[in-house]
Amino acid sequence: MEIWEYNRRYNLLRLVVDACTRASYRHLCVKGQIPHEGAVIIAPNHTNTLMDALVVLQTRRTATIFGARADIFRKPWANAALRFLRILPLTRERDGLSTVTDNYQTFDEVDGALNAGFPFCLFPEGRHHPDRTILPIAKGVARMAVRSACSRPTFIVPTGINYSHFFRYRGACELIYGEPIDVNALMHEHPELNEQQLYQLLREELKARLEKLVHPQALENPLGWRSLLMPLWPAAALLSLPLWLPAEVICHKIADKAFANTARYVVLLLLGPVFLLLLSVLFFCLLPWWLALALSVAFLPSYPLFYDGLLLFRRGDK
Repeated sequence: MEIWEYNRRYNLLRLVVDACTRASYRHLCVKGQIPHEGAVIIAPNHTNTLMDALVVLQTRRTATIFGARADIFRKPWANAALRFLRILPLTRERDGLSTVTDNYQTFDEVDGALNAGFPFCLFPEGRHHPDRTILPIAKGVARMAVRSACSRPTFIVPTGINYSHFFRYRGACELIYGEPIDVNALMHEHPELNEQQLYQLLREELKARLEKLVHPQALENPLGWRSLLMPLWPAAALLSLPLWLPAEVICHKIADKAFANTARYVVLLLLGPVFLLLLSVLFFCLLPWWLALALSVAFLPSYPLFYDGLLLFRRGDK
C-alpha cells in the first residue's frame, strides 16, 4: 500500500488529532493557501518540534506527507507507526555520507505522493530552534524540488509559523502560506547554472522569503471573552488533574523545553479519551444522571481552560 493511499483508520484518527491541535491554541489563524495544481513542497520554519507539523497538517482536510529524520525510524514498531501517520524517513549528511543513499527510496515515495496530488512537507532548516529567525537552508528541499521539476510543474511554498509563546501551552499561532517558488520557471530562467548552483539559488530564495513571513516579535494572545470563565478555573484544574499533572511531570523532566508543548499535546491526545470514558462511567455510577452528564461535558474544555488560567500568571518567557 502506498503511503498516500486512502486509509479509513488514518482519517478517523485525523479527526481527533486535528481537534487536539486546535485545542492546544487559544488563537489559531491560517493565511494564504497552497497551489491547487502541480507538485507542492511545503517548507515551513521549525521552532516548536511536533507542533509545527500538526499546525501544518490541520490546514487541509486531505493528507499531507511529512519528512522526518531517519534515526527515529530505526525500531520496527516506530517505522510502522510513523509510516501509518504518513511520515517518511530522511537521512541527513551529518548522519554519515554512507547513509545518505538511503534517501533514494524515500525520494521515490515522495515522487509517488506528489504525482498523486498530495503535498509533501519538509522543514528546510533541518532542525528546530525556538527563535524568530531563519537558520541556513539545508540542501534536501532544493534537491527534492529539482528532481520533481524534471517530471512535472513543481512549487516550493515558503511557510511562516509564528507563535506568541514557544514553551507555553494555549498560546496564539499564525501560519502563513507565502508566494510559491515556481521551480520550473526558475530552472528555465537560469539554464547556465549547474545542479549545485541551482540548489544554492533555491536555498537563498527560500530563506529570503521565509524571513519575510516570520515575525520578529511574539504574537499577541489576549484572553478575550475567556476571562469570563476564569471563576471556573479551580473546577477546571480539579477536573483536568489526571491530564495536566502527568503532562507537567513530563515537561519538568524534558531537557529541551521546545518539546514541552508537544508533551502536553500528546497527553491530551492519548489520555484525554481514556479519562473521559473512565470519569463518565464513574460519574454516572455515583451521581444523578443530569449532574454526571454536566461533569462529563465540562471535562472536555477543562484542560485548555486550566492552561488559559496559567498564562495569566506566567510572564517573561519567549
